[in-house]
Amino acid sequence: MTGSRIAAVGHYQPARVLTNEQLADMVDTSDEWIRSRVGIHTRRIAGPDEPVDELAAQAGAKALAAAGLEPAEVDLVLVATSTAIDRSPNMAARVAARLGIPEPAAMDVNVVCAGFPHALATADHAVRAGAARRALVIGADKMSEVADWTDRTTCVLVGDGAGAAVVEPAPDGQEPGIGPVLWGSLPQMGNAVRIEGSPPRFAQEGQSVYRWATTQLPPIARKVCERAGLRPDELAGVVLHQANLRIIEPVAARIGAVNAVVARDVVESGNTSAASIPLALSKLVERGEIQPGDPVLLFGFGGNLSYAGQVVRCP
Repeated sequence: MTGSRIAAVGHYQPARVLTNEQLADMVDTSDEWIRSRVGIHTRRIAGPDEPVDELAAQAGAKALAAAGLEPAEVDLVLVATSTAIDRSPNMAARVAARLGIPEPAAMDVNVVCAGFPHALATADHAVRAGAARRALVIGADKMSEVADWTDRTTCVLVGDGAGAAVVEPAPDGQEPGIGPVLWGSLPQMGNAVRIEGSPPRFAQEGQSVYRWATTQLPPIARKVCERAGLRPDELAGVVLHQANLRIIEPVAARIGAVNAVVARDVVESGNTSAASIPLALSKLVERGEIQPGDPVLLFGFGGNLSYAGQVVRCP
């Protein structure tokens, strides 16, 4: 078995920006109310001609280009999403077809907001076991399609987008670039975050999620660092699921990553569910806020009351 690493990342967001002021014309809310409660200023909204697989393929194409790879060099495609409307073909197969990836194993991973670190761990395990040589791992969601635009407690949160990573074996003699995953869930509390019904709609018990995230998750995230053989103060970056700034900031502080850049992409992108972690990571890389080789904690939480995290080395 060999370790794996992230070779490159990429992201994509729709062009349309929906501001808090524009939302205030649609539902009983205000810019001040949204900023004070969730910290979001803007979000991106996909149009009817931009399905989830289009968002995912755009991000995947950018990651492949950054890695200098051709589509035929990928043999595993994993897409983390909870907003796939059709049951088959799955999103990973649709993305592979769009990108021209000829014969990959293609699987969707539905762990909602924790989907990307689950999918990344799955790709890492596949590469370590020799079941895949190169994997394209994507988090993509079109939350605007499952939002109740009459519910001001949830519609102000959501945005659309995608982020992607190329996973490949670590070079001989180098330490693995993807650390051990720590994952789990609280199935008995699964109803706290839901996308259900016909048509499907996003709903949550906001206070329950807030209390759980801010009290229960910091010690779990510190255990992720322990598994990677690092202290929290050695982290260069922290990329949590971009759910709510009032969750991100206290959780990051309680982890103890005092020297890390903390991703706050929720401010401009909203909650993009499975897309939020790779989207935020790709932006930090693009802006040079974290450097190649830097240790970065990825930690997803929320939907299904699930969580998953690992420390990765920045590509």
